[in-house]
Amino acid sequence: MKLQTPSLLYLVCITSLLFILSESTQPPFSCDASDPATKSYPFCETTLPITQRVRDLVSRRTLGEKISQLVNSAPAIPRLGIPDYQWWSEALHGLAVSRGMRFNGTIRSATSFPQVILTAASFDVHLWYRIAQASLAVGIEGRAIYNVGQAMWLTFWAPNINIFRDPRWGRGQETPGEDPLVTGKYAVSYVRGIQGDSFEGGKLGENLQASACWKHFTAYDLDNWKGVTRYVFNANIYQPPFQSCIEEGKASGVMCAYNRVNGVPNCADYNLLSKTARGQWGFNGYITADCDAVATIYEQQGYVKVPEDAAADVRKAGMDVDCGSYLLKYTKLAVEKRKLSLSEIDRALYNLFSIRMRLGLFNGNPVKQPFGNSGLDQICSQEHQNLALEAARNGIVLLKNAKKTPSAFENQNNFPCSNGPQCRFRTNTSWKLCRPSLQNYYTIERLQSYVKDTRFHQGCSAVNCSSAFTDQAMNVATGADRIVLVMGLDQTQEREKLDRVDLVLPPKQQNLISAIARAAKNPIILVLLSGGPVDISFAKNDPHIGSILWAGYPGEAGGRALAEIIFGDHNPGGRLPVTWYPQSYTNIPMTDMRMRPEPSSGYPGRTYRFYQGLKVFEFSYGLSYSNYTYEFLPVKRNKVYLHIQVSSHVVGNSNPPGFIPVSKIGTEVCDKIKHQVTVRVENNGEMAGKHSLLLFVRPANMSNMRPVKQLVAFQSVNLKAGERAEIELQLRPCEHLSLANEDGTMVIEEGSYFLSIGDKEIEIQAVK
Repeated sequence: MKLQTPSLLYLVCITSLLFILSESTQPPFSCDASDPATKSYPFCETTLPITQRVRDLVSRRTLGEKISQLVNSAPAIPRLGIPDYQWWSEALHGLAVSRGMRFNGTIRSATSFPQVILTAASFDVHLWYRIAQASLAVGIEGRAIYNVGQAMWLTFWAPNINIFRDPRWGRGQETPGEDPLVTGKYAVSYVRGIQGDSFEGGKLGENLQASACWKHFTAYDLDNWKGVTRYVFNANIYQPPFQSCIEEGKASGVMCAYNRVNGVPNCADYNLLSKTARGQWGFNGYITADCDAVATIYEQQGYVKVPEDAAADVRKAGMDVDCGSYLLKYTKLAVEKRKLSLSEIDRALYNLFSIRMRLGLFNGNPVKQPFGNSGLDQICSQEHQNLALEAARNGIVLLKNAKKTPSAFENQNNFPCSNGPQCRFRTNTSWKLCRPSLQNYYTIERLQSYVKDTRFHQGCSAVNCSSAFTDQAMNVATGADRIVLVMGLDQTQEREKLDRVDLVLPPKQQNLISAIARAAKNPIILVLLSGGPVDISFAKNDPHIGSILWAGYPGEAGGRALAEIIFGDHNPGGRLPVTWYPQSYTNIPMTDMRMRPEPSSGYPGRTYRFYQGLKVFEFSYGLSYSNYTYEFLPVKRNKVYLHIQVSSHVVGNSNPPGFIPVSKIGTEVCDKIKHQVTVRVENNGEMAGKHSLLLFVRPANMSNMRPVKQLVAFQSVNLKAGERAEIELQLRPCEHLSLANEDGTMVIEEGSYFLSIGDKEIEIQAVK
C-alpha cells in the first residue's frame, strides 16, 4: 500500500479539543521539617513502620475529621498539617485534564498515547509496560506535575480491565479487548510500570512512584443501552475478577462498579471486596467506589431502605472511599444509629493513609524524596513522544491490501486525500497535547510532509454526516490520482454513558465512502477511526477500495504513524484485540451476559472463544506488508504428553470419568506442569517488520462448554527482511486446559488438544 510521492494530496477533517486550566500551587505534602507543630508527631517519623505511623495519625482525628476523609475530594486538616487530597485522576493513555490537574503553570501539556484498545493491538507487553513505566511516561509525568505543584494527587484510576464482551459497549475502547489473557497481561504490565516496579515484578518495595487503581470490579461492560443503565443493571453471571492484577501486578487500588452481580451491588458485596480481593488474593490497598455508586445503591437500585444503610453497607463490605458525597452526608447518622462502628471507619482510614504514606506524602518535601527528581525535562520529552509514535505505529491494523504489496500506488502525478469528519483524532477524555507533537497529530500536516501539494475536503460536517458535502467532495475526488478517506466514529457515537445501537457507520458516511470510491480513478485508501468494532463489509468487499486501515484513536502521533504506513515507511503489524461482528449481532441484547452459545435458541455466544457466527474480521486478524511463515520445531514424539500426577483419591464420584479437578492437583504441582513450544518464524517479505506470534489451543472434541479456541501465549518479535527467529512459548495445562464444570469447579478434561499458530498445528495430550 506504499505511496510513491505524488504532486498533489487532498484531505478533509474536523475535530475539537477541550482544555481546562486553573491556577498553580506548590506541591502539597505533610510533615514539613521546618514546621515545629507537626514534625514531632509519630506519624511524621519516617523511621517508624507505616503501620505504626498510620495508626498514630488516625488516632488523632475527631469523628468529623475522619468522616471528611472518606470522599475523593478529601479536605485539609490544618491542625495536623495535612493538606487536601484529590483521589480521582485519570491516566488511561496519558495524563488527562481532571479535578486535580492544572496545565496553566510551568507545565502546559503531557504526552498523549493511543487509546488503550489500539495499544493492545500491538500484543507487546514490553510496550505496555514502557508506556506506564516510571522512568518513561505516565508515572513519571504524573510525579513531575505533582512535584512542580500543578497536581494534588498521585493516585490514578486506571487501568480499565473489564472484558470487552459486547461490541456496542461505549467504554470498550478503554480496555485491552475481549481476551482474558491479553487483559491480564496488560493489567500487570501497566500497574508495574506506573507504580515503579520492574517489568518482571518483585522490586516494588514500600515506596510508590504513583498508585494504580484498576477498574471496574466487576462484570461492568454496559453503560446505557436502550434505557438500561449501568446504575441498575444486574449481572446474573459472575465474571471472574482479574486476580493477576493484584497477585502479580500488586495494584494498590481497586474500584468497585455501579452494577449488581447476582442481585448484590458490587460496592456493598463483602464476599467480593473483603473475602475475595483482600482475603483470597491478598490485596493491600484502598478500594474506591465509582462516582456516585454509593448513592446509586439507595437512589436507583433500591437495595436499601434508607441512605445511611448504603453508607454502612459499603464500609462493612470493605469499600474505603466514596467518589461522591454520600459517605460525607450519611456516615455520622449510620454511626449514631449503631449501624456502623468507629472501628470500621478507622479501617478505611488506615487503608487510605497507608497509600498516601507509601507515596511519600508524609515524608516532608517530596522533591527531596525518592522519585523527587521527576521534573520539567521529563514532561513531553522527546523520548516520550517517540514512544507515543511507536505505540501508534505498532497498533494500527491493516485490514485490507488488495495488491498485497507496499508499493501499490506508484508514479502518481497528483494525490487528493478526501477525508470525512475524522482527520483530527479525538478521545473520550480531555488531553492537552505536547505542542511539538501537534504536527504529528493531524493527518493532513503529516501527509503534506510526503506530498507538498496536499488538499483537504471536509466531506461531512460531523461524524454522523447529518450534512454531507457529497457534491463538493466528488468534484475534488474526480480530479485526483489517489484518495485517502479518514472516516469512522468519535465520542458522539461511543463513550462513557453511551453505548452504540448499531455496528455500522452512519448511513450518509457509508454512502459518501462508496460514492467517492466508485468515482475515483484508482482504488482508494480507507482509514477507519473507532474504539469498537464496525461492520464495514461493504468496504471489505468493494473492489474500488484497495486498502483499509483501522487506527483506533491513535493519540498525538497518530497522523505521523498513518502517513508512514500509507507511504511504506513503516510495516504495519497490529492485530485486532476484538472480534468484528456483523450488524445482525445487534439482535442480541447487551443485557444477555452468557458467553457460551445455545444452538437450540439460536444464541451465538460471545467473543472469539465461544462465538460461532459470521465475522467481519476475527480476533487477532491483521495483515502486513511482509509474509510470515511458521514452523513448530520437532519434539521427541509426535504427540506431547502432559503427565499430570494425581493421587488416587483425587477423582471422586462428583466428577465424570476423564475429568481431573485442578484444585486436587494442587498449586505446587500445577506450577511445575509446563510445556515449552518452540516456533520458528520467518519474514519472507522485502521490509523489516514487527510481528506478534499468537499461540492458541483448541480441544479435539468440541462441546458447548469448551471454547472454540483460546489464546495461551503471545510474543512480538522484530525481523529484518528474510530473517528468521526461534521463539519459545509456554503452555500451562492447569491454566490453559481447564474449564468450569456445572458446579463451578475447575477441571481438566483428558484427551487430545491442538496448539496452533497461523495455519500450523501440533497435537498434545492431557493424561493422568
